[in-house]
Amino acid sequence: MSTAAFLRQPPPASLPLPYVLVADDDPASRRFLGDGLRALGAQVHECADGQLALARAAIETFDLLLLDCRMPGAGARDVLAALRADAQARSADTPAVATSAEVSSEDRQQLLAAGFSEVLLKPCELEALRPLVTLARNSGRHTPLLDDAAGLVSSGDAGTMQALRGLLREELATLLKELDLFCREPSRLIDRLHRLRSACGFCGAAALALQATHLQRQAEADGSVGEGAQERFRQTLVATLAALDR
Repeated sequence: MSTAAFLRQPPPASLPLPYVLVADDDPASRRFLGDGLRALGAQVHECADGQLALARAAIETFDLLLLDCRMPGAGARDVLAALRADAQARSADTPAVATSAEVSSEDRQQLLAAGFSEVLLKPCELEALRPLVTLARNSGRHTPLLDDAAGLVSSGDAGTMQALRGLLREELATLLKELDLFCREPSRLIDRLHRLRSACGFCGAAALALQATHLQRQAEADGSVGEGAQERFRQTLVATLAALDR
């Protein structure tokens, strides 16, 4: 199949505005972050404490979670950990950014290890929010199972990409059988996911690469794998296998 055959579908006429959850108990911070993100082209829902943020993220699909580290009810790390562990939460896999008025280098490393994509120091300028809107636009909600354009960029041509996808299909079939065993041994799982992410990148298996990243980060941060994260990874693996078989 020619390269052009993979690129025949035109892009959508317009993309939906990214949907961001802003959770902060400080009214001034919440107002600045909310208004700033709206000015940069995002839809925003605001919450004043961690429990409200958790409840909203469980029932709505957001493109980005902006969570204050210290909130009544639950701080940023508590909210994100609860979401990642809940297989039914609509925003379980949504990228998250932690916000705080003071962050040491050690705090930053711990937050990144806990699964946050970035840490935002408050107060900040409006321009500091622009990369967050970009992160929201590129979130998992819009991530395809197979991204042909990305696969072609990585592999060079359609024939090579198809061959690599055939190898990936065999790899995923084997991994599906061994997944439970790997999840009982987090150190082996981390190495396995690291290699899988590389293979997914060459093939344009975008959704599975995203789930592998989430699962790897949890295993590295906690030394274990939650049932919710494991099940979401399994579901995406199965869906990717089905897409590769078409």
